[in-house]
Amino acid sequence: MPIEVTINSLSGASPYDIYLCDDPITICVYIDTITLTPYNFEVPSILSDQDNFTLKMVDNNGCETNQILTP
Repeated sequence: MPIEVTINSLSGASPYDIYLCDDPITICVYIDTITLTPYNFEVPSILSDQDNFTLKMVDNNGCETNQILTP
């Protein structure tokens, strides 16, 4: 069954580039560029066997925020 991720809030300057990475970060997959939340997406199949994920968000100023996610 696919794993769904929901982003409920963001901080910084819009728009935001969203990536999902393994933990620790060695592989990142670009998900989308978003401006509004909430935003939902499914974990790409290349990362579906991971125990934890890192949600990487880069705002319009190039500021990067990482958040560890556990399914």
